[in-house]
Amino acid sequence: MKKVKLYIARHGKTMFNTIGRAQGWSDTPLTAQGELGIRELGIGLKEAGIVFDAAFSSDSGRTMQTMEIILKECQQEKIPYTRDKRIREWCFGSLDGGYDGELFYGVLPRTKAFENGRDMKDVPYPELAESLVEVDTANWAEPWPVLRKRIYDGFEAIAVQMEEQGGGNAIVVSHGMTINTFAWLVEPNQPRLSLDNGSVTVANYEDGRFILETVGDMSYRQIGRKILEDVENA
Repeated sequence: MKKVKLYIARHGKTMFNTIGRAQGWSDTPLTAQGELGIRELGIGLKEAGIVFDAAFSSDSGRTMQTMEIILKECQQEKIPYTRDKRIREWCFGSLDGGYDGELFYGVLPRTKAFENGRDMKDVPYPELAESLVEVDTANWAEPWPVLRKRIYDGFEAIAVQMEEQGGGNAIVVSHGMTINTFAWLVEPNQPRLSLDNGSVTVANYEDGRFILETVGDMSYRQIGRKILEDVENA
């Protein structure tokens, strides 16, 4: 049986990403720049010779749009493709769609988790999740036990499905905070990185556990960008 390897990409840059709005369960499409960035990713993955056996994304429009571009550029549009709401982004509740500055630097810093001058990067995910629950007037934000289980179960289900089908490579498109949370659940000492759109996090799955290979790798996009530039300059 082949080993199970998940290539987990963050979706392309969207309208809300561009104007700095919190985009949890709300959704906006990729911009022209975002589409180009994912073309670079798809071309880079193809150049690396990576063959995927299956594709998975969240059920958000931005991840599905991203997946469509990746599979087209990789010339692997006919592989099985599944959407799974468990690997959606965090839900920001009543603050979803608001400006990042208002959420992350205005409302959340007034919660208990940010007492004594703690910065966003100093607040662990469990406390950050509870801060969102604390300020969400709509009661939509997920408590940490629910959020943690949803995210881990989603990625584990993908890995188990791949294992049951004989292993292989899966391309998975998800979201920045969701991918970072998954990486933190796998390796709690993993530094919290700001994942770029189109970055790739690779996780191997064997004997019922994940092992991170890379987090936030931009090399595939860089390779694809160089190929596109060479074509334009030819």
